[in-house]
Amino acid sequence: MNPFIKAVIKSSMQVRDLITDTSNLSLFDAFEKGHGGDISSGFDLVAEQIFFQNLSSFGSIFSEESGWMSPAGSCNIILDPIDGSDNFSSCFPYYGVSIALEVDGITTQSVVVNLANGDVFVRNGDEYYRTSLDESDKRIMIVTNTNAKIGLFEKGPEHPFLGEMLMENKLKYRSPGALALSLAYAPYVKYVLFLGTMRSFDIQAGLHLSQHLYGFHDERYILLSSDKEVFERIRLIVEKEYF
Repeated sequence: MNPFIKAVIKSSMQVRDLITDTSNLSLFDAFEKGHGGDISSGFDLVAEQIFFQNLSSFGSIFSEESGWMSPAGSCNIILDPIDGSDNFSSCFPYYGVSIALEVDGITTQSVVVNLANGDVFVRNGDEYYRTSLDESDKRIMIVTNTNAKIGLFEKGPEHPFLGEMLMENKLKYRSPGALALSLAYAPYVKYVLFLGTMRSFDIQAGLHLSQHLYGFHDERYILLSSDKEVFERIRLIVEKEYF
């Protein structure tokens, strides 16, 4: 296995085992606002340190919690140590890790891990597959789910008018609250839509993973779909009715 991917999986297992120890109540303590603008929790900071210890040999780390943990270089790691922190705090099983490795400004490897169920999504050059934390030697081909009934509209509750427009067009959705995970799961759902502040630690790995899908991304919104017709319908709704 690629050494970087192996280190990410090892780190993710350590983070999962640590944060699921519900007897350690200090993990739920709130600290100062992190670099990304959200309040850091104990489990955010502990996870960040685990990844820093295991991954810093591969490049400089830019993390949601601390910003640049070492000076930027030609090899940089974009890290969200816990994507979906509020979900974890609420015992809602949709939270994970987002990591992208970029070389000379180009993303070359990306990993998104769902810590709640062990799903691991990997893209490394021509390799693109799903595996699991506990059986990382097994690779599962990611096949588009043509039977998908719902999309994922992250931040949907903040945009009720657009949500109504989607529902009127029979474009059902859910808003699970972990953008990196939703981008990674994009091949399995009807579409993924996000409107809001674009932060590299939220989107870089997920967009790299799902680059083969029909996609649009600018400073206003992200839209992904494996279905060209669905992609074009939603983009028309967003551009014509919302912006």
